[in-house]
Amino acid sequence: MTTRRMNRIFAADGRTVIVALDHGLIDGPCEGFEHPGEVIAAVVAGGADAILTSFGIAEAYAAELSAVGLILRSDGAATNLGTPSTGSLSRFFGPEDALRLGADALVVTAMPGSDKEAATLETLARTTAEAHRRGLPVLGEMVPGGFNSGPEMRGPDAVALAARLGAELGADFIKAPYCADYASVTSSTFVPVVILGGAKGSEAEMLANIRDAIDAGAKGVAIGRNVFQCENPTAMTEAIVAVVHRDASVDDAIGMLEG
Repeated sequence: MTTRRMNRIFAADGRTVIVALDHGLIDGPCEGFEHPGEVIAAVVAGGADAILTSFGIAEAYAAELSAVGLILRSDGAATNLGTPSTGSLSRFFGPEDALRLGADALVVTAMPGSDKEAATLETLARTTAEAHRRGLPVLGEMVPGGFNSGPEMRGPDAVALAARLGAELGADFIKAPYCADYASVTSSTFVPVVILGGAKGSEAEMLANIRDAIDAGAKGVAIGRNVFQCENPTAMTEAIVAVVHRDASVDDAIGMLEG
């Protein structure tokens, strides 16, 4: 059953374009995500393989999500009210909740090297064990040092260690930050690795990072703000799909946005 559900997330080429739409758990109605149904329709039209989102959105927009793989977040971060999020996470939902909604996987965040290391790694391990007993895959979102960590926690050694820890604790696939020498991350992790997107930035730089990561052995992306905060989320999804699934060049992908 785990294999069947993974095949709802990964295409026949073993790669995936996941659009992350769980930002309301931190930012509420953040820019570009005020109307979830419209965003879901746009990225599905662009060819996304799967959507990563919250339980509330999965329940409210079940019909719109039915055509793609569904990854549900089991934990949540502190909101950005008052002060920036510290990345403190609590588990809210479990495998049985996800199965009730027809999910194909759960996502759990862990933060090696942060003051939340022990608690988040334990949550990942426990949730993965519970999920696997029910045939449900787990995506380990491995964030070395936490969400607000400095550049020393975004180098190849730190990212490779975090990704390998997630695999060792049983995660079926890993979501990890992009870094230089991404081959050192993918080659030392024995499950598929996809890159996370982070804050909205340069579209050309993001597409170049995706191209480099795929060439280095990454199996796809899990990107949110850099898709739904674009002028045309459908075109951006199509451009990412072209890079991930059709090995398009960065120039070709940028041309799709300008066409």
